[in-house]
Amino acid sequence: MSIATPPVPSRGFTGLLSRAPLALLIAYGAVAAFGTYFCMYAFRKPFDATTFTGSRFFDTRIELKTACVIAQVIGYMLSKFLGTKFCSEVPASRRWLLLSGLILAAEFALYLFAILPPDFKPFAMLLNGLPLGMVWGLVLRYLEGRRATEVMVAGMSCSYIIAGAATRDIGVDIVMKTWGVPEAYMPVTTGLLFLGPFFVGVLLLNQIPPPSAADVAVRSERGTMSRAQRIEFLRHYGLGFGLLLVAYFFLTAFRDFRDHYGKEIFNDLGLGDKREIFSSTEKWALFGVIAALAGLNLIGHHRKALVAVYGVIATGFAIIGVGTVAYMADAVDGYSWMVAMGVGLYLAYVPFGAVLFERMMAASRFAGTAAFAIQLADGVGYTGSVLLQLLRDLAFGEFNRLKFIVPFALVVSVVGTLLMILSGVLCVRRAGVPCGDTAP
Repeated sequence: MSIATPPVPSRGFTGLLSRAPLALLIAYGAVAAFGTYFCMYAFRKPFDATTFTGSRFFDTRIELKTACVIAQVIGYMLSKFLGTKFCSEVPASRRWLLLSGLILAAEFALYLFAILPPDFKPFAMLLNGLPLGMVWGLVLRYLEGRRATEVMVAGMSCSYIIAGAATRDIGVDIVMKTWGVPEAYMPVTTGLLFLGPFFVGVLLLNQIPPPSAADVAVRSERGTMSRAQRIEFLRHYGLGFGLLLVAYFFLTAFRDFRDHYGKEIFNDLGLGDKREIFSSTEKWALFGVIAALAGLNLIGHHRKALVAVYGVIATGFAIIGVGTVAYMADAVDGYSWMVAMGVGLYLAYVPFGAVLFERMMAASRFAGTAAFAIQLADGVGYTGSVLLQLLRDLAFGEFNRLKFIVPFALVVSVVGTLLMILSGVLCVRRAGVPCGDTAP
């Protein structure tokens, strides 16, 4: 199989980066991606720190906050599905323009959230989520297909582990409590603080050179991906990929519920008044994920790396269950349980968007973009998020969110672990077959 040699930039800062030592390029890419995606969370997550206590959506059984959360997630979900096309087909020269337009649209939606009457605020949150779901896939396009993709994406992944917590803390502790900004205006104000830094991050990302010839030789060529190529990829991995989507359906629903209603869960645990409570529980997950992804990057053989990725994800699912059983048995307190859930959740969640699909493409020598598979998985996952929140309000409304999430954590742990074992057996087997070959 011949390998196309990518053009080597010769001028400007991009040219300097293309000739820089690999370690410097890795550090630059990781920092640029971390900063950009961290800033994106300021347009998505501070809203979660609002409560609207006692408010109902048009006098229904659905709480106003639930309606707003569901609307935002529906927008985010639709954006993920749209991203399977736009993120995989947009040419490199237009990525920065699309990223900038998406974030401006999200900020305008937060302004609408501030000024609209309560019952119409969910409409604004739908518009807010609609552009944001494509940001991850577009940023990933700058990093994938390289010998050190895992390291750079590990840096990027660290952003959303801590960014959601940090931007919520900023929204509550600084914007509302220190500056006295009303609850409805807090999300748009927090977004304004991060608008300039986001644009700087996009500018930095746009200087990253394309993968080198050495990268292509190791990881396969990356570029735009047509509809026919996307179908071919799904056919290649078949049932194993389908099982992955089911596991991710449960995992994303669990992650999103814990994330959106963390304020209420901490209140039920008696920890709601602690400052920086979100950041303090998630920092342990940050360290665990960095160590795991850095270790995965050391594995050069793609099928062996894929086995290791499945092992990390299955371990994450198991930790969720073990931590929850310990909490139910009063062996650990509520704070320690939230820490354990965070560690297990992100050990399982981050590899999906960081290394799993990257290694699947590299192992089968598929010429395309891992952003497609990630966007598709996220679309399925956020569908689960919407359904779970409706299930809680419509069928289990008598339970507070703490009592609801405890048994669901056990379900996610058991189902996720089993699905990852079955999917691993099937996908690792198919990873040894070049894409397009129908041999078993």
